[in-house]
Amino acid sequence: MLTVLSNVLRACAQRNGAAVVISARSYSDFTAQATFEIKKCDLYKLDEGPATQVVMTRDEGLQYYRIMQTMRRMELKADQLYKQKIIRGFCHLYDGQEACAVGIEASINLSDHLITAYRAHGYTYTRGGTVKQIMAELTGRRGGIAKGKGGSMHMYCKNFYGGNGIVGAQVPLGAGVALACKYQGSNELCVCLYGDGAANQGQIFETYNMACLWKLPVIFICENNRYGMGTSVERAAASTDYFKRGEFIPGLRVDGMDVLCVREATKFAADHCRAGKGPILMELQTYRYHGHSMSDPGVSYRTREEIQEVRSKSDPISLLKDRMLNNNMASVEELKEIDVEVRKEIEDAAQFATTDPEPPLEELCNHIFHNSPPVEVRGTNPWAKLKSEC
Repeated sequence: MLTVLSNVLRACAQRNGAAVVISARSYSDFTAQATFEIKKCDLYKLDEGPATQVVMTRDEGLQYYRIMQTMRRMELKADQLYKQKIIRGFCHLYDGQEACAVGIEASINLSDHLITAYRAHGYTYTRGGTVKQIMAELTGRRGGIAKGKGGSMHMYCKNFYGGNGIVGAQVPLGAGVALACKYQGSNELCVCLYGDGAANQGQIFETYNMACLWKLPVIFICENNRYGMGTSVERAAASTDYFKRGEFIPGLRVDGMDVLCVREATKFAADHCRAGKGPILMELQTYRYHGHSMSDPGVSYRTREEIQEVRSKSDPISLLKDRMLNNNMASVEELKEIDVEVRKEIEDAAQFATTDPEPPLEELCNHIFHNSPPVEVRGTNPWAKLKSEC
């Protein structure tokens, strides 16, 4: 819901002392809300789908724009720091897919739950993590969201369960979270995300079966960015209709490059789950601009022209910006001012991420056990004093 995104922005403003952006024009000059025609979802085992005429307010549009720009700039800065060898190891960037995360968060509550794979920076931010915490985690610093021990693939915050490095393994975990929601009678749900590359995993189909039998409040979401690592979906899957893969679970195929399409589809799916109808499956058709990870240049299995075509015709930030400008919901100057503030926030976070100290060696084995000392194995335990031989 909007409250989720409002909380993210409110925290952002408090952290950076940011003033509310006020254009040279007064608020009364702008359209307070507008109605938009969005692309109809493809349906499976559903009699009706999400609305195709939707309302967006000016405040919502500005919030979506700021958060997507923050995610985009954060990923571009991560790319830069990786190439400078300040960020090491695995690093999977999310730029191009911002409408998925923002649209989903606009339709659920902070008390709901979310779990995803290793392309997790954007969701860490929308779930409540700060840019500073995320950047510091990428550089392995003490101020990171996992205290510098998790890195790119393992970030967590309240009701966000990562960040999981094993392909597809988060799907049964997400169903377990949904089982807890049902067992506790909390009227909460779990959003469980995976990519097209994981969609052929056997454990996913096992999870579909259990979730349907137990009518779990889980939204399975396949973020189909068209390539599983370097393999196109056409080469990897006999059927690329991922929204039909649940067989006995209803599904939706959604334009994942349009934040309003994702918002309305997720709202529809959340209502389905909260009504006690069990799981639902969504396929978000999206695109990643970077390669699979920073070790993948991303142009050996697709052309630069293909990437540029998506950028020019379907970019989620440009699409939202054009809607707002064309409907007099914001001015060019106002959006530019947001861009300036976002860039400053990212630069400040990068400065923190490169100057904050690394966690000390003696903290290496902390946060493994809870409330009880571990047994000794081969004469040592995680609390034993560690010494570096370097």
